[in-house]
Amino acid sequence: MMTKLLKTQNASVGNLPLINVQGLRSGDARQIREVAEAIGQAARHMGFFRISDHGIDPELIEATYQSARRFFALPEATKRRYYIGKSTNHRGYVPFTEKGDYPDEVNRSYEAFDLGLDLPENDPDYLAGNRVLGPNVWPELAGFKKTVARYYGEVSALGRLVCSALELHLGLPRGAMTDQMSKPISQLRLLHYVRQKQTSDHSSVNMGAHTDYECLTLLHTRNEGLQVMTQDDRWIDVPVDPAVLVVNIGDMLEAWSNGLLRSTPHRVLNLSPERFSLPYFVATNHDTLIKPFDQLVSAKRRARYEPFLAGAHLERMLVRDFPYLRHARNGGMTGHQPGAATPTQNPFETRLNRSTV
Repeated sequence: MMTKLLKTQNASVGNLPLINVQGLRSGDARQIREVAEAIGQAARHMGFFRISDHGIDPELIEATYQSARRFFALPEATKRRYYIGKSTNHRGYVPFTEKGDYPDEVNRSYEAFDLGLDLPENDPDYLAGNRVLGPNVWPELAGFKKTVARYYGEVSALGRLVCSALELHLGLPRGAMTDQMSKPISQLRLLHYVRQKQTSDHSSVNMGAHTDYECLTLLHTRNEGLQVMTQDDRWIDVPVDPAVLVVNIGDMLEAWSNGLLRSTPHRVLNLSPERFSLPYFVATNHDTLIKPFDQLVSAKRRARYEPFLAGAHLERMLVRDFPYLRHARNGGMTGHQPGAATPTQNPFETRLNRSTV
């Protein structure tokens, strides 16, 4: 059964596993365990893998892309009405000019629309000033909210399902991770990359090398350009297949698993004149304390990570990524004090210092 579940590509694309995850919804304990083991092995040995038969309707995925395309085609002045810098909780339009601190982004040219769990305006955490929880900013575009909110809901459920499989693989109690996702700081980004006309080097970097800050990322893309760093620190191309989602391990899960699963660096090159993608970042609740699970700590493998709060880690990294947060008069997000130094290095990105082409 395992050989049917997990397939690999040839070495030119780094043997990225392709896993059929339909069995996770089967209700059959044997099938669930076999899929969980395939996911776990791929997560351990590659940190990046692809999943097929994931259960999200291709028509919904297409409709989400069309919603993104229609929004990004609006006049700049219209899009600026939804500028994320005007939001009260880090939601909305991210223009081409909102650039993070990535020295390898020599030809950075992308815009985004960011959203998260859509909470009511009377949510107590939002009212208390939490900048990564609360209501979404929705553009006045017919069908946008209905379509994108539905996609958020379905990919969110899929992310929890993959996390439950990893709980099983790691020998953790059921709900060890997913019980900490009742009010998550998970984000969905609608991304639009445009290769600038003056960019002659099509292998130059558009989105700089980084790890993702959360537990998992579930990405749909229809264009080439994504590269992932292998365990031996080589950059390889991720193949494009509209029928699959690309999954990678993030910082929180690396720490939770005590390093058994590695947060995987990746980047986007200017290979396509235009590129759309839909990354969803599976995260925990804001106040979840991330530290190695007791079951994964032993005398032979001591705890390798200091505890940290999930929300604080995400906020620190967002301050690095968004100039508007660095310039905010009130010091930006909760946990970031006025005058505090802007973080320029994520400790989970140390592999980037020794990367090769």
